[in-house]
Amino acid sequence: MNKRRTKPNWFRIILLSLLVLAGAYVNRFVVAEIQPLGVPTSTATTSPETLIAEAETLFKEGKLLPAIDAYQKAIVSRPDDPATHIMLARTLVFAGKYKEAQTAAEDALLLSPGNSMAFAVRAWALNFQGDYLQAENEILRALELDPNNALAHAYYVEILVDSYYSGIGAFDALEKAAEESRVAQALAPDLLETHRARGYILEATGNYEEAIREYEAAIAINPNIADLYIAIGRNQRILGIYNEAVDSFTRANALNPQDPMPDLLMSRTYATLGEYGKAMQYANSAVTDDPADTNLRGNLGVMLYYNAYWDEAVEELSFVVKGGLSKEGTQLEPIELTPNFPRIAEYYYTYGFALSRTNQCGEALQIAQLIISRVPADEFSIEKANEIITRCQENLTQPQGTPPVSPTASPIGTAGSEPTAAATPTP
Repeated sequence: MNKRRTKPNWFRIILLSLLVLAGAYVNRFVVAEIQPLGVPTSTATTSPETLIAEAETLFKEGKLLPAIDAYQKAIVSRPDDPATHIMLARTLVFAGKYKEAQTAAEDALLLSPGNSMAFAVRAWALNFQGDYLQAENEILRALELDPNNALAHAYYVEILVDSYYSGIGAFDALEKAAEESRVAQALAPDLLETHRARGYILEATGNYEEAIREYEAAIAINPNIADLYIAIGRNQRILGIYNEAVDSFTRANALNPQDPMPDLLMSRTYATLGEYGKAMQYANSAVTDDPADTNLRGNLGVMLYYNAYWDEAVEELSFVVKGGLSKEGTQLEPIELTPNFPRIAEYYYTYGFALSRTNQCGEALQIAQLIISRVPADEFSIEKANEIITRCQENLTQPQGTPPVSPTASPIGTAGSEPTAAATPTP
């Protein structure tokens, strides 16, 4: 009862109180904001529907690469929707990414093995890669699953025409393609691909003005697809409307600068007009876009020859005949000389002329003999092969050091004397 009471230590009490308050603050406000390890930070996510709508808008605006990106994001958000894979595949084809399009279509088939559209787009992608037989098998499977698939009928038109151009199609392939184009029109008259397919068969059968009207109808649906302007330009070029053809190719190039085709076709058009300087410029741009394409190297070699760069022409055209490794380190595969491909024959006989101008007549004569043996029915190419032989004989009779032939001569003669078959539209 008489024990003395100790005074409270107010400093210790205040310190403990502050520690308790600090601990409560940390527990409530700081720890709550720290995410546990392995748990992703919560962020606002865009719904697949929004991404798909964005991709469709970008496609209509001609922004194919951003549209592809949006579709891919939608697939990441919802990977089990085959329709999104199909839309991605279709956009990839328009962007010229055919292998990736095939993969996207196959992803759709994994999710939906009986999907007619997945088979159809896969067939379309295979066709652009030159696998015409497999493409036809796939498109027939698509039509078996859904006979009213208008896009499948439209794609079938292109497959039939391209297989005919390649020489492996049936003799009645164009008639069948015309029939398929009419079926597609009946099923979906306002579809872009329907007009594109109808234009393609009209072009293949020489109805160039009608083909242009069909391509223009497709452009009215979507004015930002580069391939449609290339198609119009091809037909304008055949009709001799060269300035309008150049405008069409220029528009295609602006929409898809990475595609070498507009540059290639502008190169050929300017060569036809005799403007070889511009022709060489665009031929070089095409090679820059795709340095591994031997066909583009061949075209550049022809234009270099027109501009009297004979050594350079020999170098580029040798890739067509022999293949090899370019200065940039790109491996190029040779292109075999076969009948019914006058453009390839042009590369060969221009190579022969370039060799004759650089005093390499031993090899030039071999090229001439190769042309005579490989394409005996091509009268124009046979004529050029005989000219190579004549020029090499003239070289033997000229004094040492004299240029082998006049620098004003051209392997094709005047600008308008290209083989008639060269006007055949490229598949």
